[in-house]
Amino acid sequence: MIELGIVIRNVSKTFCSAEGDRTSTEVFSDINLEIGHGEFVTLLGPSGCGKSTLLNITAGLEEATEGSVTVDGRLVQGPGADRGVVFQEAALMPWLSVRGNVLFAVKKKLSAEEAGRRADHYLKMVHLSRFADAYPHELSGGMKQRTAIARALAMDPAILLMDEPFGALDEQTRTLLHRQLLEIWKQTEKTIVFVTHNIRESLLLSDRIVLMGARPGGIREVISVELGHPRNPLDKEFAALERRILDLLSDEISKVAKEEYGDAFAD
Repeated sequence: MIELGIVIRNVSKTFCSAEGDRTSTEVFSDINLEIGHGEFVTLLGPSGCGKSTLLNITAGLEEATEGSVTVDGRLVQGPGADRGVVFQEAALMPWLSVRGNVLFAVKKKLSAEEAGRRADHYLKMVHLSRFADAYPHELSGGMKQRTAIARALAMDPAILLMDEPFGALDEQTRTLLHRQLLEIWKQTEKTIVFVTHNIRESLLLSDRIVLMGARPGGIREVISVELGHPRNPLDKEFAALERRILDLLSDEISKVAKEEYGDAFAD
């Protein structure tokens, strides 16, 4: 039996329109999910299904309309140091160096000496020690994301919440960062919750894949990925899982397209 870290119970989310407008949009309802310490879990589904919203609720950046999220038995009521967040955009401070951006996350909580040691440790972990004095405008997209990951890790959270962190990167850079993220996960043994719409990416990384349905939706199925690392997309077991997930998601993707294009969409 796994030791539980994150427990999501009966969580629903509805976005209400502007004041005076009674219309509302239900994103998902009655989400129930348990994530154990040290697991790598991916939220996968079509656009608009609520993957990022569920991640933000877990991060304490948004409130659920109904239900609750607990981390190690404590109710999530806002952001906390136990949860680090990495977004699709690195959101680095342009006036600070790479090292300065990482230091900014911890300098108020640690002595200058300890903060420096921690920043240097995580910059080494993401292979950016040589670029510690560079500024964001001098970095590639992949290097910016590695800086953002180092910044989140420097806070030493038990949980790393990642919202499509590699979505805007080219395929070669994404492949490199997949390897580095798996190395970091192995070294730190942190819990990772990772949002993506890319089936192959979810299979390359995850212990479990949470398939979410089109709005108004919820969890359609949770798939265990019992394959060792590193994983090869050409392996028969990998390819079979990829086909299975694509089949499961095909109807959900069609629902999104029909909502978007109406009568202009043909199955």
